[in-house]
Amino acid sequence: MVRVLYFARLREALGRGSEEIVLQPAVADVGTLASQLAARGGAWAALAVTGNVRVAVNQQMADLSTPVGPGDEVAFFPPVTGG
Repeated sequence: MVRVLYFARLREALGRGSEEIVLQPAVADVGTLASQLAARGGAWAALAVTGNVRVAVNQQMADLSTPVGPGDEVAFFPPVTGG
């Protein structure tokens, strides 16, 4: 299982802040996980838009090729701007 966290507008749109997911055998990296989640449709499709979503694995910034395995924590969040 992996723990998936959603922050800010993603949390609001999806109606949840986190969930536990059993990884399918085909899911080996962040990109595949994001695609699997986006395939749920509706608000989940936002996870397929990589330019508008950032990701961290085990609290380290990650990209689509970052490996994901059982016990990992994957966080999806929008880009942050400051001023």
